[in-house]
Amino acid sequence: MRPAVSALPEAPIRAIVLAALFLTALLAAPAWGAAVQVKTYPVPSYPHDVAPAADGTVWYTAQQQGALGRLDPRTGKTEQIPLGARSAPHGVIIGPDGAPWVTDGGLNAIVRVDPASKAVRVWPLPAGSGYTNLNTAAFDRKGRVWFTGQNGIYGRLDPASGEVKVWPAPRGRGPYGISMTPDGSIYYASLAGSHIARLDLETGRATIIEPPTPAQGARRIWPDSKGRLWVSEWNAGQLSRYDPSTGSWKSWKPPGDKPHVYAVYVDPADKVWISEWSANAILRFDPATERFESFPSDKPDANVRQLLGRAGQVWGAESGANRLVVLDYGRGG
Repeated sequence: MRPAVSALPEAPIRAIVLAALFLTALLAAPAWGAAVQVKTYPVPSYPHDVAPAADGTVWYTAQQQGALGRLDPRTGKTEQIPLGARSAPHGVIIGPDGAPWVTDGGLNAIVRVDPASKAVRVWPLPAGSGYTNLNTAAFDRKGRVWFTGQNGIYGRLDPASGEVKVWPAPRGRGPYGISMTPDGSIYYASLAGSHIARLDLETGRATIIEPPTPAQGARRIWPDSKGRLWVSEWNAGQLSRYDPSTGSWKSWKPPGDKPHVYAVYVDPADKVWISEWSANAILRFDPATERFESFPSDKPDANVRQLLGRAGQVWGAESGANRLVVLDYGRGG
């Protein structure tokens, strides 16, 4: 006669089985960033800002060489177009005409480069503007270029008429990042002034919006599809979001000690990408889960100063490594 075998209680068995299934699923599931592929491209000189174009090429500002560079990612080849004596280009964006538009601190001017002919056209700031330290630009829905200057100005160029207007910033030094929201509004971020501001597109008047964190150093600014504004706060080392519809703010600290958030860009799926200098990495933030994911550089002190994207890709300029970097996350985000 066989000895009786006492059965284990049913509840513990069920718990063990469920735990095993959960662990198996967890291990089998791909990591959130598993599909992200990172690739870098060396460029001849210190790149500051970067702008991917619809034809697949990527423009970048070669600040220390007074030129605008163009990379062909298919071949890895680059060419640089001189912008003129004393040029020191900072920002570059692709305009509605498909051409790169540059904020050039050395020329104290807005510059357009024709992608086909490579012809350079320059719109100097009005006489008496002084050295403005031009920074970043954004187009409004009327095709006008709005721009910032860290020495305490913001301005507007109407390419159709050639008129350039400049206004003194309400708190002096600091205007840095600038962008347009889905409803056509223009906002800028002030690094030295530690605020963001909304611009009246006809009068040019700036309305200051105070972030809740004092002296946070709002550096760059980018909207999501709902018109909420994401702000990289350099001094505070955090990512913040302002909702114009409610006037509310919310902030998140990236992981690590003493983070420094420089650039911010929101992709079409409303995932937020930032460059974080202390971690020497580009981070992706999911507002739904409030989770950061890090993609560190393989070079020390890469110093990504700006991010911009197109469908399925985020591009950055590694100013400290003389490279452009692309994070290819696919069309699904």
